Amino acid sequence: MIDRQIPQERMDLVWALCYGVTLLFLLRLVNLQVLNTAYYRDIAEKNRTQVIAQSAPRGRIFSHDEVAVATSKPSFSLIYFPGQLKSGAEIDHLAQALSRRLDIDYENIRSGIYRAVSREKPVRLAENLPAKTMLVLSELKAVYPGIDIIVEARRFYPFGAYLSHLVGYTSKMDVKDWTRLSKDTNYSMDSRIGKAGLEKMYERELKGKDGGIYLEVDSRGRLNRVLESRKWVPGADIFLTIDSKAQAAAEEGLEKSISGKGAVVALDPRTGALLAFVSMPDYDPNQFVVSGSEKDKLAPGEILPEFNVALQGSYPPGSIFKIISGVAILESGRVKPEETFFCPGYYDAGSRIFKCWEKKGHNKVDFITGLTKSCDVYFYNAGQRAGALNIEKYARAFRLGQLSGIDLPEEKSGNVFGPGPRAAKKSYWFIGDTLNLAIGQGETLMTPMQAAGMIAAVANGGFFYRPYYVDRIVKGDGETVPKGKPEILSRVELKDSTWQLIREGLRNVVFEGTGQMAKIEGAEMYGKTGTAQNPQGKDHAWFVAYATVNGEPSKVAVAVLVEHGLHGASAAAPIAKAVIEAVLRGDLVKKRAAPAVPAATTTARGGAV
Repeated sequence: MIDRQIPQERMDLVWALCYGVTLLFLLRLVNLQVLNTAYYRDIAEKNRTQVIAQSAPRGRIFSHDEVAVATSKPSFSLIYFPGQLKSGAEIDHLAQALSRRLDIDYENIRSGIYRAVSREKPVRLAENLPAKTMLVLSELKAVYPGIDIIVEARRFYPFGAYLSHLVGYTSKMDVKDWTRLSKDTNYSMDSRIGKAGLEKMYERELKGKDGGIYLEVDSRGRLNRVLESRKWVPGADIFLTIDSKAQAAAEEGLEKSISGKGAVVALDPRTGALLAFVSMPDYDPNQFVVSGSEKDKLAPGEILPEFNVALQGSYPPGSIFKIISGVAILESGRVKPEETFFCPGYYDAGSRIFKCWEKKGHNKVDFITGLTKSCDVYFYNAGQRAGALNIEKYARAFRLGQLSGIDLPEEKSGNVFGPGPRAAKKSYWFIGDTLNLAIGQGETLMTPMQAAGMIAAVANGGFFYRPYYVDRIVKGDGETVPKGKPEILSRVELKDSTWQLIREGLRNVVFEGTGQMAKIEGAEMYGKTGTAQNPQGKDHAWFVAYATVNGEPSKVAVAVLVEHGLHGASAAAPIAKAVIEAVLRGDLVKKRAAPAVPAATTTARGGAV
């Protein structure tokens, strides 16, 4: 007889395995039922419920005088709940009915319904539907179970393209955005977020807390009942430093200009607050909000111009640079203000003739006359005497080649032209380079924001403030958070006599020189025209200016660039005038209404502070 007994060692191993498996089972049971019971209960709850998010209203954006430039309005979305239709024919029939009655693409609707059926989850079939479709959907709901409507908040810009390059726009997040924000439970894959400008820079403040419809579903994801509807919480409101009337004047003036292209930047010289900010071509940010059939209404191949001319456009400054050249000439001490140079309409540099813009010449010209009449020949002669290195030095002091520091992305720094950069490249510097540098031509490049900072520094005595555009943030509970605060970045230190002569010349530009189209009754105007040569086409037109009323510190400094505008005097100066009038409207009304002061008691006019 064969002995089939199992060896004791093997039996011990089997029992050890049994004990080990039992122990693992007990440990797993303790983990599920005791240690992580809350975690797994939450997972089970999520499997039992589904949420259809309802977008919260983003915080509103107001101008300084409380005009709403970005708000929210009700938006209707069409939702389909799977499990009601049993066949492909029924699905096709529903898709045809919705497409026909709502003017929505049939294939998009049909694919959306099939996607809901295959995933056994509710889906949005259409968004941003107009209110007039609600009656149609109510009729369809009675015939086709499974469709429903939810009300959400969608971003709305009531004035369209107004202030678009500062405010920016919102749109659906992409993969990169989702990677960055996926850990934030307040965002979902179809959330709309700020993509440009203020909307992007202040996304966290503007984003409210989304609400939603919580649904109970069965094991196959089919709707059993609506559990609850949680109300959203709106985002914080943002109040800008922008003067709505000045902004409107800037936009209207630039739009009606000879090219309709360019930029306007207005600053408060006392603080750096942004009063107007225009870049054209502009765009209507509402076009990024539309979806579904409304997107199809956009022109084929239409490109929305997001290039910010005010911050990203670098242009030769032309004669507005003579402010800096003038500072270099006076500070050098090598040219007396009363010294004259004869202008026959050209300057003979030996190997080349450099022309003055006035072909017949200006005859004898001293500093004030040279700045007033923008005589190129004067600046050729005086600029050479002062020296190219001196001019480059003051170009840097006036922050050319540096960012303004405004809290907006992708700002450009322009370019400083001078012997320094040439030496760094181990290249030569010629007399013609000095002549071009003195009148703002050559390789010198300036953005409209830098031009505004330059003229603001002349107005306030040399201070460069960091430009800012948010005054305060008001949270949903009413708490106000101040944001705008003056921050000095640098200061240009000049002799008092230099400031006095520069301002006298700029005042004469407006009252008897090339900028007379910028005169404003009741205001002391200071400005400089500029025409910048453009190798790609017609010359660009510049005008920079500031104004005072009753000798008080200037409240506004503005830079205007009109692309291909030909002449700063005719194309850019009237726009600057309109913007300054809008900012100073209250002061001007008071002054014009005040009784005239007898001549005997009138005090001498002082320079700007």
